[in-house]
Amino acid sequence: MNCIIIDDEKLSCKVLEEFVKKTKGLELKGVYYNPIDAINESENFNEIDLLIMDIEMPEMSGLDVLASISKLPQVIIVSSDNKYAVDAFDFSVNDFLLKPIKYPRFLKAIQKIIQQPQTVIEFQNKDTNTGDGFFIKKNNTFVRVKYDEIVCIESIENYVAFQTLDARYVVHQTLKSVEGMLPQIFWRVHRSYIVNINAVKVIEDNCVVVQMSSENLRIPIGKNYKDKILNFIKPLK
Repeated sequence: MNCIIIDDEKLSCKVLEEFVKKTKGLELKGVYYNPIDAINESENFNEIDLLIMDIEMPEMSGLDVLASISKLPQVIIVSSDNKYAVDAFDFSVNDFLLKPIKYPRFLKAIQKIIQQPQTVIEFQNKDTNTGDGFFIKKNNTFVRVKYDEIVCIESIENYVAFQTLDARYVVHQTLKSVEGMLPQIFWRVHRSYIVNINAVKVIEDNCVVVQMSSENLRIPIGKNYKDKILNFIKPLK
């Protein structure tokens, strides 16, 4: 899930950043110390799945931020005062964490969100899912995802994450069920990963490197898949 942090306390932001970095399935897309800066970029929130935000902030409170965003992503509120909890839940936030936050409590909040299918892939309707891609339901909208936009697909317990160049979509599916509907440009390279061969930049001994917009991803190659991959590529010498 793509997430952002809004908190005017730099120490709190640092703690939350560390929590996000060590939590599988989360990708930090931005940190804002000023809520107005976040509001000014709120058009980018369509790509954000999770907002982690303080309540007491200068110029605008976290509640003001929630009221100003027309389509809210999933929301976790962090605060040093639990008196704001009732007001926060009026905005249907997913959880309220009291500072100082401990990682086990943060992880519990994230797992609760992940266990609620936030995106549902419509594989069954072949008339809707035409040959070049499919639709994913994200909140109250349907997002078109083309096969050639997908860089890799990762299994996360009972969920699957589709990683494109600039977004990540988590759906309640198994990797096996997804693999059966993919075109031949996708290779299974590990029991937990499928890659788009057109996005592969380098194949190394134990991993493939796939091309991203800002950085490359290194994806492990499973022992049971290595020989098949090497036999398939037929490199020039």
